[in-house]
Amino acid sequence: MILDLHHIQLAMPEGGEDAARGFYGGVLGLAEVAKPEMLAGRGGVWFEGRSLRLHLGVETPFAPARKAHPAFRVADLAAMRYHLDAHDIAVRTDTELPGLRRFYVSDPFGNRIEICETV
Repeated sequence: MILDLHHIQLAMPEGGEDAARGFYGGVLGLAEVAKPEMLAGRGGVWFEGRSLRLHLGVETPFAPARKAHPAFRVADLAAMRYHLDAHDIAVRTDTELPGLRRFYVSDPFGNRIEICETV
């Protein structure tokens, strides 16, 4: 039986590691962690934050995930929107759901990312 979610993997194009570091590490504040030595040669980059593990792996040919997406929960959605605006990250609003406020952004590769706050 499934116990929990171990990690999320998103695809990125070859050579996108610095852009991933800038967005996921610099803007979203996730900490980069070293990939296991036996996987390091494949490219990509891994991040962690609290109970979140995010792996970005190189995919060739690359196509961004425009519908499928992770949803990252934040404590203060308005503060996150202000933070993203300060970094010139375009925010796309969507319908609020019962108990959930949310919006979407795209990572540097065009992958859809949901940012949400439970209410």
